Amino acid sequence: MVGEAFEPSFGILGIGGIIAFVIGSVILIDTEVPGFGISLPLIGAFALVSAALLVLIVGMAIKSHRRSVVSGAEELVGMQAEVLEDFLGKGRIRVHGELWQARSPVQVTRGEQVRVTGLDGLILDIEPENKQEDS
Repeated sequence: MVGEAFEPSFGILGIGGIIAFVIGSVILIDTEVPGFGISLPLIGAFALVSAALLVLIVGMAIKSHRRSVVSGAEELVGMQAEVLEDFLGKGRIRVHGELWQARSPVQVTRGEQVRVTGLDGLILDIEPENKQEDS
């Protein structure tokens, strides 16, 4: 189970660990003397709890993998922004409350809503939101 946290094995290490635990527990003390064996219900309970934890953790990992990006440069592309000053070429915009340098091939005015179309270093490429309406 610990190896599952450090290696991307999609549950294989966890399943192998549970199987090794059950087999090892059953053959741990091979004696016919009463009181020296390990209870089979105890082994089963530990195996079921481990399997439930494994299913829960792998399920959470799969669910988080399917979620959309919420931070970083990839999240900026497609976001809506507000122009802070009139400019053609380079100027400043606000995205998520942050000030960014932006580059626009067309004239944009203060307060206009624009869409981020790309990222080049720390400069965002933008286009006006109503670009389709002007055509």
